[in-house]
Amino acid sequence: MNRHRSCLLLALAVAATLASAQEPPLSEATGECLVCHEMLHPGIVADWRSSLHATVTPGRALAVQGLRRVSSETVPEKLRDVVVGCAECHTQRPDAHADTFDHGGHAVHVVVSPADCATCHAVEVDQYSRNLMAHAYGNLERNPVYQDLQRNILGPLVREAGTLEHGQPDADTKAVACLYCHGTALQVTGKETRETELGEMEFPVIAGWPNQGVGRVNLDGTLGSCSACHTRHRFSIAEARQPYTCKECHVGPDVPAFKVYSASKHGTIYHSEGKDWNFAAVPWTVEDFRAPTCAVCHISQVVDASGEVVAERTHEMMDRLGWRIFGLVYAHPQPKSPDTTIIRNKDGLPLPTDFGGGFAGEFLIDERERAARRERMSRICRSCHADSWVRGHFARHDRAIATTNAAVAAGTGVMAEIWSRGFAAGLDRESSPFDEAIERTWTDTWLFHANSIRFATAMAGGGDYAVFADGFYTLSKQIRELHDWLGLRELVEPAAAEPAGSAAAVPPAQDP
Repeated sequence: MNRHRSCLLLALAVAATLASAQEPPLSEATGECLVCHEMLHPGIVADWRSSLHATVTPGRALAVQGLRRVSSETVPEKLRDVVVGCAECHTQRPDAHADTFDHGGHAVHVVVSPADCATCHAVEVDQYSRNLMAHAYGNLERNPVYQDLQRNILGPLVREAGTLEHGQPDADTKAVACLYCHGTALQVTGKETRETELGEMEFPVIAGWPNQGVGRVNLDGTLGSCSACHTRHRFSIAEARQPYTCKECHVGPDVPAFKVYSASKHGTIYHSEGKDWNFAAVPWTVEDFRAPTCAVCHISQVVDASGEVVAERTHEMMDRLGWRIFGLVYAHPQPKSPDTTIIRNKDGLPLPTDFGGGFAGEFLIDERERAARRERMSRICRSCHADSWVRGHFARHDRAIATTNAAVAAGTGVMAEIWSRGFAAGLDRESSPFDEAIERTWTDTWLFHANSIRFATAMAGGGDYAVFADGFYTLSKQIRELHDWLGLRELVEPAAAEPAGSAAAVPPAQDP
């Protein structure tokens, strides 16, 4: 308690002089925060002190001509001439946050949301809200098909009377698994008094916290977490541009982007020379790096040596992508809306394709929009490659989409026949399509192996990821296992071998 009293007295003595002594100036409230938290959480404060937030006022940032990091047209007057510190983020909009509590005489909230960041970064927050990532929690948790797959992966296994069943996964298991990246839904469940180094203090209890998932549902109702890429409390643009940042969630085997990148020529150059590149430059020119990173292709504004814009900065992520190569069950055009729970295929399921490979076209972007998005991406490629190289690259990628979709259609046709003959219980019998061993073999074909091939071709390399490292070899092997499994069951149970007709109706997948 003496430490608590000493800290408070020191805060009162020092806070009044901090604003004038600090250049750039601190607000009085942030000065009070730092007096205690520099002692209690020196790592947090050290990160903040090395950030642009701690050295540049929003007013100075607004005065920058051309591309600037503060994208809002204006900022509140009280924020213009002080640096962005603890109070500027954790006391914004206190009435909007369910976790706001009294802390040292200030109305503080624990979780900083995109709406708080929008005070200075309005354009980026608006773009991000239209991004699939922002809706990642709802797209997973409100889709019964995905929920069923998640339960059959994460749910506790119980074996009774010769039957193996998955229970419902608990919240903590989901938080360290699927929802680590997709985001949790935060909820204040009460308050608790804790004994701290500064004495007893009352804090809100937040279910789902901690989490920095891309689709986190925040306590002010907003979606997403800027710190998923710009980690606290440095919020570094250079860090967000590094491939390792994206690797956290895009490492595979379902989305093997980082593994493919690391094995590609681009990745080879990055790992050899990236330590010498300028990842903090704004604008970012094609001379600042010798090979693209994830951010170059998908997010950053890139200009050429003359300052001409090659690609506009975006936080929407998919506006340079025409195809969604993640198999659900097939690669398909990107959805029109980031809220994919509204999608229904021809069978009424909340999936962008049906099991035969047909697209839920009403909900997906058309060919004209796909071409526009490809041109945006191609402009980046043409900064370093000739037009013939770029056209050849995308032609191969299109062929990989068609080839893998056709292979998945063949495997799905076998699986449909297995279901129709009663050898496994699927959706036609109101059962899970993911809870039997043979169904997992089928799931692996589109969730892992077809994806590996598509990513290898999309990212201009990756070598073995298109062949032996979860590529064509494993894809064809598992489809053969499906086929041979059906043949063996027909020998064992010939009376059940007459198909009900549904398997024969599976058409070939659509060609892009």
